Amino acid sequence: MIPAPGRRFCGEHGQQEEENDRKRIPCPLDPKHTVYEDQLQKHLKKCNSREKPKPVYFVQDINAGLKDVSEIPEKQVPISSLSKEELENLIIKLKKASNGLELHLKEQILSHQALQEALNDPKNGESAFKHLKQQASILGNMEKLHLLGPGRCFVEFGAGRGKLSHWVDVALQNVENVQFLLVERATARFKVDGKHKRRDSIFERLQVDIQHLCLKKVPILEKKKLPVVGIGKHLCGAATDLALRCLVESYTTCCDEENEEPAPKRSRTDKTEVASNNSADNESNRDCKPVAGIVIALCCHHKCDWTHYVGREFFKSLGLGPVEFNYFQRLSSWATCGMQETTTKASTSEDPTNDTEEHEQTFSKTESVSDTLQGILTVEERKEIGSLCKRLIDHGRIEYLQQRGYKAALQYYTESAVSLENVLLTAVPSPSLISEPTI
Repeated sequence: MIPAPGRRFCGEHGQQEEENDRKRIPCPLDPKHTVYEDQLQKHLKKCNSREKPKPVYFVQDINAGLKDVSEIPEKQVPISSLSKEELENLIIKLKKASNGLELHLKEQILSHQALQEALNDPKNGESAFKHLKQQASILGNMEKLHLLGPGRCFVEFGAGRGKLSHWVDVALQNVENVQFLLVERATARFKVDGKHKRRDSIFERLQVDIQHLCLKKVPILEKKKLPVVGIGKHLCGAATDLALRCLVESYTTCCDEENEEPAPKRSRTDKTEVASNNSADNESNRDCKPVAGIVIALCCHHKCDWTHYVGREFFKSLGLGPVEFNYFQRLSSWATCGMQETTTKASTSEDPTNDTEEHEQTFSKTESVSDTLQGILTVEERKEIGSLCKRLIDHGRIEYLQQRGYKAALQYYTESAVSLENVLLTAVPSPSLISEPTI
């Protein structure tokens, strides 16, 4: 701001001039800036801090999950405050709950020709190369599941720069009728958006928290009713659960009422009845198409939240609750505790102009191992416990999808040297979910 003609100070500091009889006061919407008192009402109508009108697809807490907060314990004791006996009992519970689960995931490290030129470009540094390898494998897995096709809407959750959508667009350059929705609560838009030059593909950014996003009310989906493919690269912690509920519940079920309750949960013993239940559920939603597929690279289990977690019924069936979940999600960071020094170096040396979606690099600062536990468990034991916690949390997500008629799976989609968070969750609807209703 510059001073007006004949003034010493700009408008922000004009009250410091003795001859100035106009008073400036802090803005009631944002006290970080001031405004002339006699122009307050005019300013409030155009202030950038005023509450913006909510978009039509904003439905308060539609994907939040748990409504009864009384189920969550108020005070949580940190891991470092646990006695040796309490920690051992917690580990016993973890191993008992993990018994019988598929802990050794299949490797499905694939690639896609859409990224071959970029992968062979010597101008790319190590960080960019790692991201490209992950994106190539995600596209390869999408192709294997027959998700790269025409007449679909690709919804990228936690889109950031939107690079994953960009490469999907490149892979579909000869395909018609393709829509992209980039969901990101931050306001920043990046230079990748300018690279979308295909006239027959439409890119739209939705600035909204996934927790409040009702996909069915997005105008383009309401109009065209396109099959949706949900994608995400390193969708951080609870955001994965919010995205799954957004896809499986708020798009495939009717959400005409803002206070709609989530679909009723089914017990683990109901797996054989999924087809019949789904056909009954779909009687009132025949115009709703199921989500065509879900491909999400998982990340940051230590940032999961019991309130939003989709696998609460699975945990309860094992005799576990919010207390154990909160310990397990924090212990999940132990899976990479032996690599913290390497990770920290990688995060500090990374070019700030490069893609910063590598969320797994944040845990080394937030979830360090307490010195009081150094003598109880070795690094290898901690890594094993952390991995068990991750798989247990992920299995709850798999069961959630299976109980809603989806064929869901976990696989390693890249090497641990490329990304420490190298597990990909995929899901496609089972034949019974997409079959035509009988008349």
